[in-house]
Amino acid sequence: MKILVVHNEYGKFSGEEAVVYNLCRLLEEQGHSVVKLFRSSAEIADMFIGRTRAFFSGIYSFSSKKAMRRLIAKCKPDIVHIHNVFPLISPSVLGECRKAGVPVVMTVHNYRLVCPNGLHMLNGHVCEKCCGGREYQCLLNNCEGSLSKSMGYFLRNYVVRKLKLYKDNVSMYACLTEFQRQRLIDAGFTADKLAVIPNMAKIQEYNQKSLIGEFVGYIGRMSPEKGIATLIDAAKANRDIPFKAAGGYDLVRDLLRQAPDNFDFLGNIPHENTPAFYQNSRFIILCSTWFEGFPMILVEAMVQAKPVIASRIGGIPEIVDDGVTGLLFEPGNSEDLAEKIQYLWDRPDLCRKMGQAGREKALREYSPGKYYKRLMAIYEKAIELGPGG
Repeated sequence: MKILVVHNEYGKFSGEEAVVYNLCRLLEEQGHSVVKLFRSSAEIADMFIGRTRAFFSGIYSFSSKKAMRRLIAKCKPDIVHIHNVFPLISPSVLGECRKAGVPVVMTVHNYRLVCPNGLHMLNGHVCEKCCGGREYQCLLNNCEGSLSKSMGYFLRNYVVRKLKLYKDNVSMYACLTEFQRQRLIDAGFTADKLAVIPNMAKIQEYNQKSLIGEFVGYIGRMSPEKGIATLIDAAKANRDIPFKAAGGYDLVRDLLRQAPDNFDFLGNIPHENTPAFYQNSRFIILCSTWFEGFPMILVEAMVQAKPVIASRIGGIPEIVDDGVTGLLFEPGNSEDLAEKIQYLWDRPDLCRKMGQAGREKALREYSPGKYYKRLMAIYEKAIELGPGG
């Protein structure tokens, strides 16, 4: 099978990029031919009036549409797999797929199909004002902190909805969780065109005789919606427990001064060092206050047989089995989080038991083999439904 993979990379490497690259690698390992139409938001800085061009291309790009038409005619793919298309590709390319008679599968990495900024967040709180075709709320509330940027985000969703670029041209959607799938159904998307494919994890060996762990770990991007402030408050309530946070902290620099002595910001660590970070932690924390898509740190921790404590929000409870592979706490509630941390820290045998249960679930549900079977089922369904579904 020949698959055309379409993705607009972000300015900095992200979990979504890792998912796309791993997908391409898996398809090639299984003998498929993969053709890539990739752009990168990093190009904007070097483009003439780059930001202005990105503003308009995010809404509708005639050049990307033309490039897609030529590429389809040249490589003749059996299926097109769309990931991110903003801001340099745009959903305008979807119509070309249907015209050429090629079915489209779109992986839904976030909530951008119903929320212009994809986060369902406003001023640090969950926001659903744009749901139901009210994307103008993004502009009225200046969700991006910049009127021009909020205008661009509003227009993207408005044009897509009015021209039915998603609904008329996408054959199947690959949602990451059942929670995400249900939100799209509530927004009017056809249920039969929505399937759930959780992200896959690289299944690595781990040291079964490793120490129980010497700190509470957080790893990943640090931004307000990730709930780092909640984690810091929980660390203040557990000063006898060491905490380590790995990842870029430029967006939360004001929190560095608020962190207690038992909380260390490590900054970004090399990718090859992340397994050791997991192994040396007693358990991993995910304290997000937004719905999340499919946070890979949860599955990566499970692969390393580490339990997790995570927010009870969005699709996270589908990944973390409360009381089995970890614990759930109320998002934004530092007291609840602090209690769960102390409880698990004091029970190393329970940590081992939950960690092993988590690894077994990762092997069962999130292996590349399981992902490939689910993906092929969606591809076959898309081909059966035909262009536009």
